[in-house]
Amino acid sequence: MTRMDRLLLSVAEVISRLVIGWVFVESGWGKLQNLRQVVSYFGSLGIPFSSIQAPLVAGVELGAGMMILIGYKARFASIPLAFVMLVALATAKWQEIDGVSSLFGLSELLYFVVLLWLAARKSDALSFDSWLSVRKNSALMDQNGVLV
Repeated sequence: MTRMDRLLLSVAEVISRLVIGWVFVESGWGKLQNLRQVVSYFGSLGIPFSSIQAPLVAGVELGAGMMILIGYKARFASIPLAFVMLVALATAKWQEIDGVSSLFGLSELLYFVVLLWLAARKSDALSFDSWLSVRKNSALMDQNGVLV
């Protein structure tokens, strides 16, 4: 992989993580602020236990979105959000899907794909995980830069 390839991949990772994290932080916060309406909407979709599911989904979106946004365990945080997107496709968006073209036009599918990509990647250089790793490794080195 060339230097330019690595640079472009790093930029794509950071931008993808920041954008998808922001989307879910806003979505989760919005659901928490309008919980009564979200519970009612989930119930209208036939989602069982909507009074439990709505705050759970809101919390997952907010918490996992925040983790992805700052890059803390983003690989793991992506998995429950990908599941939420599958449920959204199967419930809220199912009536809109009449073929591959309509499926590919849904933002929920795009979010699902980006979340899978983030789950498959290591932490990017600008993530909190990367910062923690550098701090941990520097704490294990002596004055000469040798791991102890």
